[in-house]
Amino acid sequence: MERNPMRRQLQTMRKSLFDQGYLDDQFVQLEELQDDANPNFVEEVVTLYYRDSGRIILNIEQALERKTFDFNKLDAYMHQFKGSSSSIGAKKVKAESTLFREYCRSRNGEGCMRTFQQLKKEYATLRRKLEAYFQLARQAGPVETACRPK
Repeated sequence: MERNPMRRQLQTMRKSLFDQGYLDDQFVQLEELQDDANPNFVEEVVTLYYRDSGRIILNIEQALERKTFDFNKLDAYMHQFKGSSSSIGAKKVKAESTLFREYCRSRNGEGCMRTFQQLKKEYATLRRKLEAYFQLARQAGPVETACRPK
């Protein structure tokens, strides 16, 4: 009985992540790859994303601290970060990444700085929301499926 309300809460939380524009269809595609053999697949992929992307963010921060910006290097870092973000369906993060790259192409350092601050906010917000989502998913337990009688 207890799992049903948790499952409803989990579905509501998941729906809000899409309705608020944090996730896109790529996240659904990841979920479709999850199965009984690897029930934590999506959480593992997202965990790897945050581990690896943290290094890229640090590289971008260090590049933005220099007196003169190397826009080609910044664009290359953000290209990598955007690809990683796209792979988990991080819609708002990807949008900020696109804007950052546009500022790199126009050599607008102030735009890069401003957009990077917003990107970090979206990145951190999504991380908190996904951590809460996966925690609730663990508490709710595996999805029960109907079995055919023998």
